[in-house]
Amino acid sequence: MKLNNYKVLISKKELLFQIVLHSIVLLFFSFDRNEEVINLNRVLFLLYYSLATIGVTYFLMPKYLYKQKYWQFFMGFALLVALVICIEELVMEPLMYPGTKRGDHFPGIYIALLGTLPVMTILSGGKFGWDALKKQAQIDELETTIQESELQFLRSQINPHFLFNNLNNLYSYALQESPKTPEIILEMSGVLRYMLYESKEQFVPLKKELEQLGNFIRLYKLQIEDRGEVHFDVDKIEGEYKIAPLILIVFIENAFKHSQSGQSSDIEIDISVKLSDSTLEFRCKNNYEPGFSLDSVAKGIGLKNVQKRLELLYPKKHVLKIEEADNSYNVYLKLELEKV
Repeated sequence: MKLNNYKVLISKKELLFQIVLHSIVLLFFSFDRNEEVINLNRVLFLLYYSLATIGVTYFLMPKYLYKQKYWQFFMGFALLVALVICIEELVMEPLMYPGTKRGDHFPGIYIALLGTLPVMTILSGGKFGWDALKKQAQIDELETTIQESELQFLRSQINPHFLFNNLNNLYSYALQESPKTPEIILEMSGVLRYMLYESKEQFVPLKKELEQLGNFIRLYKLQIEDRGEVHFDVDKIEGEYKIAPLILIVFIENAFKHSQSGQSSDIEIDISVKLSDSTLEFRCKNNYEPGFSLDSVAKGIGLKNVQKRLELLYPKKHVLKIEEADNSYNVYLKLELEKV
């Protein structure tokens, strides 16, 4: 159906909604409480008003109202109502009530509007509400698409970030012809395989993510060698929960980066993960040499990345605290997880 080059496409859901809405209005306004029956003449008038309302809902509203041309809309609506009243008073009522006062006399504009406006307003308002809900659904879908695209972009930054840091370390070990170089390459390939192929979903099983954290920590422990100690404690995980992949790994990577860049011995890194009900508590603490600036680390792409991802994936469901005190760098993260 076309109205002045405006295509009107009605979905099955909207058609069902319009049928239900018109049926309710028809029953409500056509029922004669005095005689306790449906007045057939009222039914005909209501059908006539419904037909006229189509011009409002599928022509005036999309052409003027939704384009913020309010004066044109109200002028068109007023003209349409005036036309409806004229046809009703000059054609329909003389035919339906011949020889009666109603059929021969115009009751006045106020009475005529009382009969016409309520029905047209309710039907137009129903359509407006439907369009508003539909538009909101489109906005929500668009926001979701944008958010998913942003998350994909943020996650795509993790792999180059991981490669950049580890290839530099691997290069130094290769120059020294360290016997640990093959083992580092093997551990690195396993972690990278998880990043590239196994963590494509928005959420992954918590146990799987913690397993990869262990692999990641072993990779970096190989590079620390005997220069310090690394503790990784995970409480027994009860239940199947899911977590956004590659969130915790950024904080651990930063901890190792602090230690390797800032000092050559007495490295201390403590990492703990605890799950209570559905609340995950992650702590990561590392020491560093006095005078070592953390600005380049704290403001790096990795930390900015994870903070943005937390805002997108866990709005009002996370607490992140990062403190620097007494030559130590402490990260505390609390997440509200959902079950798989």
